[in-house]
Formats: sequence, C-alpha cells, structure tokens
Amino acid sequence: MKVHFIVLAALIALAAPSLCSATPPRPGPYVSGFLGVSAPRDADVTGTYYDTDPYSPFKDRVEFDPGINIGGTGGFDYGLVRLEGELSYKQGEIATVTDQLGVPYRNADGTLGALAMMFNVFMDLHNPSPVTPYFGGGIGFAAIHLSDTFLPGDSLPIYEEDDDSVFAYQVGAGLEIALNRMLSLDLGYRYFATTKARFVSSYNMDTELKFQSHNAAVGLRVKF
Repeated sequence: MKVHFIVLAALIALAAPSLCSATPPRPGPYVSGFLGVSAPRDADVTGTYYDTDPYSPFKDRVEFDPGINIGGTGGFDYGLVRLEGELSYKQGEIATVTDQLGVPYRNADGTLGALAMMFNVFMDLHNPSPVTPYFGGGIGFAAIHLSDTFLPGDSLPIYEEDDDSVFAYQVGAGLEIALNRMLSLDLGYRYFATTKARFVSSYNMDTELKFQSHNAAVGLRVKF
C-alpha cells in the first residue's frame, strides 16, 4: 500500500509545475488508462455441501488483502456531462477464512477477481482553475473469477475454481487535473459492487458471494 501512495504523490508533484499554465480540457472524445489499488470488503460466503445426507449448508466470513485495480475508458465529454465505456480488472487476495463457528483460518491461499464492463455517467464541476472535481457512477456486468482456495496444510480446496457473470454497479468521484489542452491527470475513487455470484464445484459443493471493493487509481486522460 505504501508503494502505491508514494507513486501517487510523485505523480502529483510532477504535475504541479504545469498547473499554473494549464487550461481546463475542452469538450470532445477521449480515452484514458488507469492503475491503482483495489481493497475488497469482507465477504459472506454461503454454500452447501451435497455429499452429506442431509445436505450441509455453510457460511464463512472471508477477509482480503488489497490487490490491483487496472483498466481503461473511452467516451465523450459534453462539457457538463461525460459518457464513457469502461473495461477494468479488480482483484483481492483471500487472507483469512472464518467458519460459522467463529474459528479463523489465517494465511489462506486464493484470489477473487472481477473483469468488469461498465457504462458510466460523470458530472464535471468546471471552474476557473485547471482542477475539475467530478462525481457519478455506472452500471454493467462483471465476470467474477474465484480461484482454488486452500487453508494452510490442506490438500483439498475449501472453494473450487469457477467463474460467473453478474450485474455490477459503481459510484465514485475524483479530480481531473489539466496538464495541457490534450492531457489531464485523473485521481479517482470508485466503490464497486456486484450481485451475488454462484460457483459450482466438481465435488458436490456450490459457493455464493458478492464482490464489493473500494478502489483508488491514478489515470491519464487524452482528449482528441
């Protein structure tokens, strides 16, 4: 986490000298790319073991370590409103699994990722300065990938690898810092969430969970 914040601070410092002469970006089409950190929220994982009689439901609590947040957008700036499409990938490392009896299993080995395709709408609060605050959100779909997840010392996964596609949404805000008439720096935050994904294993178990994460990123926007 410290490395990401150092990179962010360095980019802001590099951009600062140009702010006094930069002009706010003009309306028109644009593309952007961004890189940052995704911090998934703790997730309630529910499911059922079907190889017991009667079937055995379970409910775990999963904690994550932060992962990567990377993606790009393409859209059109109408002045007050921007419409854009976004393709992004967010990931978290499964760190601790707490079972329904309250027993925590630390140092679990697994990942949860989301490849999201979103349609976003943002409102730009233009002002005389080159720094433009904005806010908005979007909706779309996400392909959720759950990897094989192992507890320390176990040879069989507690969750088995599978994928599911679900509805996704996000809300957020940020600052666009104009560097010149074509380029601007984008410092953004997004809260991203999905509906419940269902993963079916090959050994008579299904698993359900939602992907929810806080995401910060530094981006570069190019206006045409």
